Parts: sequence; C-alpha cells; structure tokens
Amino acid sequence: MPLSQKFTTFALNLSPASPSKPVHCSQTNHFYSMKTLRFSPLLGILALLLCSSPLFAQQDMEADSTGLPGDNFSLEAAIELFKKSDSPEDFEKRLNSENNDVNNLDLNEDGEIDYIRVVDNAEGNVHALVLQVAVSENESQDVAVIEIEKQGADNAILQIVGDEDLYGEQTIAEPFEAEKVKNGKDKGPAANRTPVRNVVNVWFWAPVRFMYAPAYRVWVSPYRWRVYPSYWRPWRPHPWRVFHVRARPYRAHSRVVRTHRVVRAHAVYAPHRAHSKVVHTRSTTVVAARGKNGAAVGRKTTTTTKRNGRVKETKTTTTTAKRGRNGNVGVKKSSTKTTRKRGH
Repeated sequence: MPLSQKFTTFALNLSPASPSKPVHCSQTNHFYSMKTLRFSPLLGILALLLCSSPLFAQQDMEADSTGLPGDNFSLEAAIELFKKSDSPEDFEKRLNSENNDVNNLDLNEDGEIDYIRVVDNAEGNVHALVLQVAVSENESQDVAVIEIEKQGADNAILQIVGDEDLYGEQTIAEPFEAEKVKNGKDKGPAANRTPVRNVVNVWFWAPVRFMYAPAYRVWVSPYRWRVYPSYWRPWRPHPWRVFHVRARPYRAHSRVVRTHRVVRAHAVYAPHRAHSKVVHTRSTTVVAARGKNGAAVGRKTTTTTKRNGRVKETKTTTTTAKRGRNGNVGVKKSSTKTTRKRGH
C-alpha cells in the first residue's frame, strides 16, 4: 500500500475515544494507546499533504503539454545520445532503446513505440542526419534532422530541427556550454558574473569525427516498415507526464533557440523531407490555427447521435496555449461550447 494511503487510513481510524480504551487500527490490525492519539492531528495534516502534492505536480506538468506528437520525442535527449554515440549506426541503436528515454512516439497509433531509422544526407562539408519513422508501407514521417556544418579545420556546429508536423512549427535545439562572465560594473574577486551560454564546437564529438573521416560511407538505415533489427522489441508508450519527467535531465546541456545557424545543411535536407498525410492531418486537427501572439489554438469536436441517426448534441472544445521562451507551452485555457438539437 502507498505510504500516503497508510497515513490516511491511520489518521481516519484515530477517532476520539475514551482515555482508558485502546483504539484499534483496522489497516494494520494493531492496537494503539492514548499516547498515540496525541499525534493524530499531525498525522492527519501529513496525510493531506502526501495526498494533495501529486495532484499539484500533475497539474503543473500537464499544463506544459501541447497535445502534438512532438511532446513524445525529446530533441535535447537526441543531441545527448548523438554526442555519446560512436557512429550514425550506433546512434540509431541508442535512439530505439527504451532505457534512454528519448523516444515515446506512436505516430501510427497502433499502441506500440515507433522504430526510428537514421539517414544521412551529405554534401561537401555538411551533413543532414534525418530521424525518420515509417508510418505505413507507403508513408514515412521525418521526426527531426540533425544538421552539422564544418566551419574550419577543427570547428563544427550542430543543431537539431524538429519537424513542423510533429511540433506545430520548426523547433530548433542546440547544445550549449555555460560560462560566467564579469558584467563590467564590479571589480575584484567578489565581482558579479553573468552566466553566458556559448555555442558548442562539436568537432571533437566521436560521431562527428567518424562522419568526416575520409573512409566514411554515408549511413542509410537498412530498416523500413515491418523490417526491424532482431534486437529491437517495441514497447508501449508511456503517459506523457512520465516521459516528460524522465527526459528532463537532458535539458541541462541543450536549449531551444530561435536562431537557425546551420543553414547550408538545412538546404541539403529540404528536398529530401518526408512527411505523412496522416500525421499532418492529425497535427493540424490538434493545432487548427496559430494566433498572431504565438498562441496555439486547437479544436476538438465531438458529435453525439440518436439511434435514428439524427444529431442530438455537438460539443466543441477550444484550447489555447502560448509558447514560452524555452520552446515549451505554458498553461492552456480551454472553453467548451455545446449545441443541442431537438429530436423530431
């Protein structure tokens, strides 16, 4: 039994009783003396706190969900996994591991996690590493693309761009390094320092060096719809609030930005972009329009009919959520309009 339930049961069973008569706690089948009763108010308060805190935490997390497929894929986690990989092939294997908490996508809604294949589009000193899902035998959907540009002998930059059909709009993330710089107003060892996030030189990352090696053969995943590696076993998607918490540690070293720095790699990728009509239609249903202030407006309509086929009730729920500076969506406001029709 959860700890909060034990405390609640214990507090409720400690009802007023005569000092000479022990009180029986039915949950644990033990007797408690009047000495124990003196602490019952404290236990009651503790029980209320234990029961209510998960509700507040759940409300805070759910308010940050957009309802779009991109909620179930962490761009920041993908950057970290790529950094730890040895090659694009190794990166693909890491993406499809449940323990890495990066992929929670089920784009074809079959109740199982989608396999993500990796395809490299290379041209000159740029690479566009596409993360893609085969939604059906005839359709594929790009999840994101990791864009890399070599800018010097020992310098390269990287960004990941989430596909607009999954995120509502192109969402860009990049790795950063935090550094504290003096603000110039104060002097001495106690001077105030302002934190600055610098763009990371990824040239020394193992997979980047691998891809720019002379002997590198451009990686194109051999896997496709219903053809997967023998080691891979799909799992059931986790609830969004669970996945969101598990992926949170990856955000310590990556951030969502508005500036698109890796433009040449994106130009190489653009002609190869794959998108699914099914995913596109579903996303535009969730986000039907985006306001001038950056708010996302989604509409969901439910129609109830009688046995004779005539419409009895139509309910339309409109949800508005504004995207924050960090790329997440803030508290959503929902309004529901119900229209009833009389039967004939």
